[in-house]
Amino acid sequence: MSAPSKSHGRKTISASLTPRDLMAEPTRLKGAWAAKIITLFPDAFPGVLGASLTGKALQEGKWTLEKIDLRIFGEGKHRNVDDTPYGGGAGMVLRADIVGKALDFANRGTSERAKWPVVYLSPRGKPFTQAKAAEWAQADGITMLCGRFEGVDQRVLDHYEIEEVSLGDFVLTGGEIAAQAMIDATVRLLPNVLGNSVSTEEESFSDGITLEHPQYTRPAEWRGMSVPEVLTSGDHGKVDAWRRAQSEELTKARRPDLWAKREAGDG
Repeated sequence: MSAPSKSHGRKTISASLTPRDLMAEPTRLKGAWAAKIITLFPDAFPGVLGASLTGKALQEGKWTLEKIDLRIFGEGKHRNVDDTPYGGGAGMVLRADIVGKALDFANRGTSERAKWPVVYLSPRGKPFTQAKAAEWAQADGITMLCGRFEGVDQRVLDHYEIEEVSLGDFVLTGGEIAAQAMIDATVRLLPNVLGNSVSTEEESFSDGITLEHPQYTRPAEWRGMSVPEVLTSGDHGKVDAWRRAQSEELTKARRPDLWAKREAGDG
């Protein structure tokens, strides 16, 4: 009998609403961090998440992505998922009973809420931060509800105690782009995804406050501009001091709000 492969006993298979070509499925390692996305546009995924390091990690099973088509839970011939808002007003609202069915399906196989956040992408939510990405990366997985139209019935948010998170102070046509951005920020913090933990330690917001220092590489001279001499000095102490000073100056100039938090001792 041949020896088992390194992945022996580590693969897992989960149920899906739609038939899948198992031969085309990427490897799924047991216990891998998982993202479940409830959306009216499942074809929008993986999108950019399927490229570069996040895409490679997805294929290698270091994290998994499950697309849950909200339309499947709709009612009637046209699988309706929304209705006009009570009290009048423009637009349509995603129905609580429809979204609730999708959430119940998504909740199957998940761990306790403390280890599996359920999030609604909303411009009225708390701003997404690097600290939030790090928090999610420590969880077993996450369920994200992508809104559309005028939003979702408040009752479903209250009943499932869903956390609302915002990508920024602007409005998108739906939550799919925000979901991809937040998942990307989270996945890259998972073990063995980037392959170099030092990279994440030196990035902007790695300490929650300051921006990253400028970076340079070859050639040493380009269009009359030279690389700062300190970076070619070989003195690591001076390099570290220069980078720290540059980081602080950039933060003061470009994000005075963050610098104020640092000065107040909030960072």
